[in-house]
Amino acid sequence: MENTTTAPEQIGELYDSMTRMSEVFNEGQEHLAYWYGPDDDADAVTAGLRLTRKVTDALGLRRGEHLLDAGCGVGAPGVMVARETGVQVTGITVSRVEAAVAEKRVHDNDLVGQVRFQHGNYEKMPFADGTFDAVMAIESLTHATDLPAALREFHRVLRPGGRVALSECTRAVGPTGEPVASMPDVFRPNQLLTTHEWVRALEDAGFAVEEYTQCGPRVYGLGLRYLDRANELHDTLTQEFGPDAVASLKQGYKAMFGGDPKAMGYAVVTARKPVVPASAA
Repeated sequence: MENTTTAPEQIGELYDSMTRMSEVFNEGQEHLAYWYGPDDDADAVTAGLRLTRKVTDALGLRRGEHLLDAGCGVGAPGVMVARETGVQVTGITVSRVEAAVAEKRVHDNDLVGQVRFQHGNYEKMPFADGTFDAVMAIESLTHATDLPAALREFHRVLRPGGRVALSECTRAVGPTGEPVASMPDVFRPNQLLTTHEWVRALEDAGFAVEEYTQCGPRVYGLGLRYLDRANELHDTLTQEFGPDAVASLKQGYKAMFGGDPKAMGYAVVTARKPVVPASAA
């Protein structure tokens, strides 16, 4: 694992500054998108919804269950999941601005009582042991300052038999184990792991890993399509955020996705908190 450098408060400030842009750019789906291939003409928002569904489908959510959205952003994925599956959703984010926008989204969608979002750190949560049936973490654990602590917290707040699904960009390695690519510093990653390192991290936290999918070519490999989205919204973005912000946005996407499309992968990993047999309790 790489050394951590960015504190939760700094991550919160980063996302405070990005909140309005994400609302305009991808309607609050603050994560990458999933395309079926180069001939898939879905727009970035539609493809982003697919990725949320890919993660939640891996969890096998059932109506009435309680889902923790760890790193919930502005709440768009959590609200969508609540509407489509009937689960109760609690989300947590280190960004105070995101938390406020997410709570407004709850009210706007008449989901008060079913969905709630709050400001906080998923490495130390105010929830009782065994509160949740499932946890999803979509591209949020790369920011963890103490990844083992975060995963132990996920384990603690899950009931026995509860599930966790995470999705992250994953590090590809060369023949001698050296990194092939890195994530631009603007995203302030605290770790960029291989798929198998994510699996081991979950296992070290006490989870039993049940499935992992490497879908890098359909996610990271097609990431330059975000430039198409930026060009499509150029006038709108320029009017609201200014030309320098738009140029910076485009440059960021070029830096992240403009190299070898095979240089980085994207994984969805699903695991379960084991049920301890009565004889072993």
